Amino acid sequence: MRAYEMVVILDPSVDERTVSGTFEKLVQVVPTEGGTIDNVDVWGKRKFAYEIDKKSEGIYIVLTFTSTPATAQELDRQLGLNESVLRTKLMRADAK
Repeated sequence: MRAYEMVVILDPSVDERTVSGTFEKLVQVVPTEGGTIDNVDVWGKRKFAYEIDKKSEGIYIVLTFTSTPATAQELDRQLGLNESVLRTKLMRADAK
């Protein structure tokens, strides 16, 4: 098991009040495969430095979790298939 950090940018048209609940459903692959979700931090709407898919802002979410590399790749793949997700960035967290 490894520690990961993922930044997800959602479409700004998603209702900010329901982001946490909706995102929890999207990341259920981690606990299903034996991993743990350590923290979900919703940063809210932020402006982009440049447009992504003709949008100038998005809702940022930072997710920290522990899982196997295969589960982390599967989560990244599933989020990439979701239409409300503009971008994802998956990184291994530094060992402390």
